[in-house]
Amino acid sequence: MATDEAPIVAPTRTERAARLHGIYAIVNADERALTLAQAALDAGVRVVQYRAKSGIDATQLQTLRARTRALGALLIVNDDWRAALAFDCDGVHLGPDDEGFAAVAPVRAVLGERLIGLSCGSVAEAERAGEEDADYLGVGSVYATGSKADAGEPIGIEGLRRVAAVSRYPVAAIGGIGAAQLGEVCRSGVAMAAVISALASASDARRAARALVEAWNAGA
Repeated sequence: MATDEAPIVAPTRTERAARLHGIYAIVNADERALTLAQAALDAGVRVVQYRAKSGIDATQLQTLRARTRALGALLIVNDDWRAALAFDCDGVHLGPDDEGFAAVAPVRAVLGERLIGLSCGSVAEAERAGEEDADYLGVGSVYATGSKADAGEPIGIEGLRRVAAVSRYPVAAIGGIGAAQLGEVCRSGVAMAAVISALASASDARRAARALVEAWNAGA
């Protein structure tokens, strides 16, 4: 049976990497995941991370894949590169406890044109990450945060600047970033500001996301 539906052409790694800028929304895999992600997308956020510490919800991730693809937004999966592959996501973000973090090459060989982000919190870690075949760094925690129990001591805005200065990759600042902190984060020269509670704790997530996007685009 003939169909007029065009086949999906997967973007290249370069094309995906070109979208690594602006507000980077992280949504936890709970009952609000789709609502918060949609609020962020409606506000113009074009990088969304699905953070599933207790396991992937296949229906949620499939829905997020469809919604982000329709808007030309990146969908990154936290921790699980196999899920990034299985659900045809744009990439994976790996932390120190995740498989592939210490040796990116085997993951790169499997993920191919998909993106790989690595967490780091110091100049030494950023320099070490620069030896890997990654695409961006998540740097923090910049400020104190309750969203990540193992975030460690905040590195502050000066720490962020030092790490960003030695990174060969675009940097996503993370940890305790909200409207009040966005200005100095933006002026630090990083490519992205990752937010979790700034959306999840807002009474109106769409309005909060729009304010963050507008502030970032204005140079905060």
